[in-house]
Amino acid sequence: MKRLIVLPALLAASFAAHADIPAVIKIPRLTLEASEKLAQATIAACRKEGIQIGVTVVDRSGDPMVFLRDTLAPRITIEISKQKAFTAVNFNAPLSTMENRFTKPFAVGKVDGLVFSAGGIPIEAAGNIVGAVGVSGAATGEQDEACAREGLKAIAFDLETASP
Repeated sequence: MKRLIVLPALLAASFAAHADIPAVIKIPRLTLEASEKLAQATIAACRKEGIQIGVTVVDRSGDPMVFLRDTLAPRITIEISKQKAFTAVNFNAPLSTMENRFTKPFAVGKVDGLVFSAGGIPIEAAGNIVGAVGVSGAATGEQDEACAREGLKAIAFDLETASP
């Protein structure tokens, strides 16, 4: 008898909890304009150091929003910067913190399109990941990441004041 009383109570509590879940959620998105501004500022930061790079800005899904390749940057920077941005957004972490994470032959390290070397940084606004920036072309991943961080300063105020 107790089971018959407890079961409807549990079901009612479960339905009540689900009633509070909205049918539609608002997801902050990185705009094309912010993506372009970030990419241009990243190129400018590396140019100040005499470095020619490729930079890719991706949205929260890892799809490219903007790609720029400086005049003398090698063609390979196209794919590497894209993969760095894709990896950073999917793991929501700067790639410099992940370089040694997959040194053993784990399956995740072998997934096509993932690159675990410095130069990719996720982009957050209003507590949400909205994209990532990936840079390739400098002599080291640390230099790539430094340019990305400088580029992010160009849109920092917009990201900090974004509403959820």
